[in-house]
Amino acid sequence: MDKFITACKNIWKIKDLRNRILYLLGLLFIYRLGSHIVLPGINYNALDTGAAGGGGLLDLINVFTGGAFKNAAVFALGIMPYISAAIIVQLLGFAVPYFQRLQKREGEAGRKKLTQITRLLTVAITLVQAAGYLFYIQSSNPAAISTQVSEPVFLVSNIIILTAGVILAMWMGEKITDKGIGNGISILITVGIIASLPAALVAEFNFRMDGAGGLIAFVLELAILVAVVMVTTLLVLGVRRIPIQFAKRTMGRGAGNIPEAGKRDYIPLKVNAAGVMPIIFAQAIMFLPGTVAQWMSNDPANMPGWLNSLNDFTSIPYNIIYFVLVVLFTYVYTALLVNPQQYAEYLKRQNAFIPGIKPGKKTAEFIDMVTTKITLPGSIFLGLISILPAVAAAFGVSIAFAMFFGGTSLLILVGVVLDTLQQIESHLLMRRYDGLISGRLKNKGGMMNIGASM
Repeated sequence: MDKFITACKNIWKIKDLRNRILYLLGLLFIYRLGSHIVLPGINYNALDTGAAGGGGLLDLINVFTGGAFKNAAVFALGIMPYISAAIIVQLLGFAVPYFQRLQKREGEAGRKKLTQITRLLTVAITLVQAAGYLFYIQSSNPAAISTQVSEPVFLVSNIIILTAGVILAMWMGEKITDKGIGNGISILITVGIIASLPAALVAEFNFRMDGAGGLIAFVLELAILVAVVMVTTLLVLGVRRIPIQFAKRTMGRGAGNIPEAGKRDYIPLKVNAAGVMPIIFAQAIMFLPGTVAQWMSNDPANMPGWLNSLNDFTSIPYNIIYFVLVVLFTYVYTALLVNPQQYAEYLKRQNAFIPGIKPGKKTAEFIDMVTTKITLPGSIFLGLISILPAVAAAFGVSIAFAMFFGGTSLLILVGVVLDTLQQIESHLLMRRYDGLISGRLKNKGGMMNIGASM
């Protein structure tokens, strides 16, 4: 505890770091304030009883926006349209030559062009989602719409406001990345998730204290949640280090080329290279049955039983299919991100090699084999984490609190917190201060991040 307090004092002493954190907190305050400003023409008292998400993806969006989706606020769509646009552009980079050229060959100019395309695509997606969101409110809770405003005026004005809210959130995310700490877009999502946690925690505590297990059951839930967070942290940080050696290195002017004196570097291959993307893609596919069900009938009793089960995230068929999709998408996305041939070419250019493996094709095959092996346990763990909310709900945990036991929320939360701590740690270490936490969150043992060098 004393070391943590000392580290906080050191953070405040560093002017640049202090200004970055204050800048971050200021923008986050504005973002959270906008999550409580209700759209014009909305009766919040009527909306509060029936407009909250309709289950599944809608509940997840409400968690990501910190309740703004339920509140019909200015930031009701949060930063999700920008995330969708970024995913689309990233996928186009794997399939379309024009986007591949922008990503790999045109350097800074290409990245600026991709950023511009992402922003324009964000606006287009937001216009569609804003209209859909307003129609959803009208159909699910007509009493929440003020009768003093005509429907065209209500729709047009609020579509503009929702679009402006997304653009403002996108701007704040980019500014946090440039002038604050951490990845701004991810931090905005994380703040929304954290904002939903206290209410879910209090509701679960009251539920348990009213006779559903008492204090012991509540403490046990917290202990399990801590254990799940620890396992998720291991998954996010886990790497397989492949040792490499350099044939010879130049040791200063006039020293000549001499062999490396027993020191090794490493290629870090992440156990979960795909991150949270497989869960996002799998959730998008699992949302389709619910959409089909709404088209078929507004009465769940008239829908086929199998379709109802796929629309219930706590059902066994839903979770089996969801688990399989997460595992498959983990392999697919890892194959897109990790290119063994690029690693082999980089090692060859650097006059380096993997001990016992021939350079070139054999090196690429070896890296591909190792990647395949470590992806298997990584994909299984990711699949298990993705279905943990349903498992928690099956054991009597409330739906709102069960969402924090796994899935996208937990992975984003853990990943963003670790990334932010690493950046703060770097600022402290550059100025020769002790780190923020013990067991510094950085790669050790001379690990070489080849992926960042390509």
